[in-house]
Amino acid sequence: MKTIAVIGGGITGVTTAYALALRGFTVTLIERHRYAAMETSFANGGQLSASNAEVWNHFGTVLKGLKWIWRPDAPLLVNPKPSWHKLSWFAEFIGNIPHYQRNTVATARLAIAAREHLFAWAAKENVDFDLEQRGILHIYRDKAGFDHAGRVSKLLAQGGLDRRAVTPAEMKAIEPTLAGSYYGGYFTESDATGDIHKFTMGMAAAAVRQGVECLYEQEVHSVRRQGEQVHITSVVDGQTQQRTFDAVVVCAGTASRAIAAQLGDRVNVYPVKGYSITVNLDDEQSQRSAPQVSLLDDETKLVSSRLGADRLRVAGTAEFNGFNRDIRADRIRPLTDWVAQCFPGVRTEDVIPWAGLRPMMPDMLPRVGRGSDPKVFYNTGHGHLGWTLSAVTADTVAAIVEAASV
Repeated sequence: MKTIAVIGGGITGVTTAYALALRGFTVTLIERHRYAAMETSFANGGQLSASNAEVWNHFGTVLKGLKWIWRPDAPLLVNPKPSWHKLSWFAEFIGNIPHYQRNTVATARLAIAAREHLFAWAAKENVDFDLEQRGILHIYRDKAGFDHAGRVSKLLAQGGLDRRAVTPAEMKAIEPTLAGSYYGGYFTESDATGDIHKFTMGMAAAAVRQGVECLYEQEVHSVRRQGEQVHITSVVDGQTQQRTFDAVVVCAGTASRAIAAQLGDRVNVYPVKGYSITVNLDDEQSQRSAPQVSLLDDETKLVSSRLGADRLRVAGTAEFNGFNRDIRADRIRPLTDWVAQCFPGVRTEDVIPWAGLRPMMPDMLPRVGRGSDPKVFYNTGHGHLGWTLSAVTADTVAAIVEAASV
């Protein structure tokens, strides 16, 4: 195999194309938008967070979802309207609860391994993405949340992550701008933050320098195997085009399930909507009052990241509502309210809202590796840790393709 198509120009597709090019393959990246990173990789929480490796397959998550089902501003919201896709996904999600500990440890290991590749690639290619290596502070408002975090920390330690408990006084020393009363926190010094869109765009440019052909504004219509080759049909300006490759890597985010079905595979990705706001810090007081250290608030399920001198990103929540991409005011309001509560000196009249669909597998682990067809590979389904895990899964799938081509 020499010519490889990568479907999807988000963080996983771009890093996969780059990793394949480094191994000498002739790579074509196919993306439906005009630029890379225009969907889920556009405005996420900005965290490179091994400390957030805990999978969601826990009875506590199920109970919270049921409790919050009629609350429109809930951190976890499930549209009760049934669909076969949703029901099958939740059945598999519940079926993976017994694997909660194992999968959390495995995710932590992946996240730690990903750092080496991501930072090395960014340095090699001189990618500026507002990187801050100040750690991530998890904050807890009650004893129950703090005690659960202690149990999670033991699992993360099995995966190789050092995360330490901190007192409210230590929390204040780590991030002096944080207002409010807290029971305690956990701090992970090795975690980092940055702008995923800037990183992905920078890596897309680096991929081109490595010889990758990027085809934008190409809506993939069909993917099929014929003989020894893979045929990809796309629609460009209303016209149908077909290209032929030796193999394909599907990195298509929430579209991966439909593409996999064409190829005879079941990849049960569900689109879990998350929201973010970018607070423009237009005045000196807001810049002084905004946090420098990244936060994760366990009660509200919100994260914050400082992006350069004049932006604060706040993101989170999970909404199971199919492929709905609407930006709902009642889902954005808790994010702006959180800023006002935790950082009262930050002005919030200049706020940019956003929503994206996280491609999530029911076991919360990405699908990385071969398909049933030896010409088909997958790197998709990273959920809420897409950026955190992207570099290591890209390198892994590139190595698998390389081994298969021998």
